[in-house]
Amino acid sequence: MHITVDEEKCCGAGQCVLLAPDVFDQRDEDGIVVLLTPRVPAGQEVAVHEAAAVCPAAAIEVRA
Repeated sequence: MHITVDEEKCCGAGQCVLLAPDVFDQRDEDGIVVLLTPRVPAGQEVAVHEAAAVCPAAAIEVRA
């Protein structure tokens, strides 16, 4: 699975980082999402899908 993020949509809520810290981080200066890896690591599929689902700005996309 492949992950993309739209930094322009991101509002810095940080839910993605809480759910999948091995995949997402936030910039220190403004809290905008930082994608650590474009591929979903093994065992992180559920967490990444949940992060995308709870993102208030719909800035995360997960596709096969």
